[in-house]
This record gives sequence, structure tokens and C-alpha cells, in this order.
Amino acid sequence: MDGYVSTGAGWFTLSLVNAGLAQAKNRSGLTWFIVSLFLGPLATFFIVAWRAVERDEGR
Repeated sequence: MDGYVSTGAGWFTLSLVNAGLAQAKNRSGLTWFIVSLFLGPLATFFIVAWRAVERDEGR
């Protein structure tokens, strides 16, 4: 049973890290947190591989 708890804690921690990475690239942290709960390391790959979103500075 301890393996399930540690795996779940690791997956949750990875989701938090992915949310921070997404925000650093001007993407929605909440959206990527939720996506990461389901996709895990695959979501990390997408966040790192895709370019940052350009923000319009005129707003």
C-alpha cells in the first residue's frame, strides 16, 4: 500500500512543478496542473518542448 501513496505523492508533486513551468512560459498553470494529473511526464515534455506564448504588451 505504501507504493501507491508514494506514487501518488510523486505524481501530485510533478503536477505542481508542471504548473510552475507552464506559468513561466505564459500558459495557464491551473490548466496544466489538471492535464498533468492525467498525463504526468508526457505533459512535462509538452510544456518544455513547446515555445512560450507571446503576450501582447499593449494591453
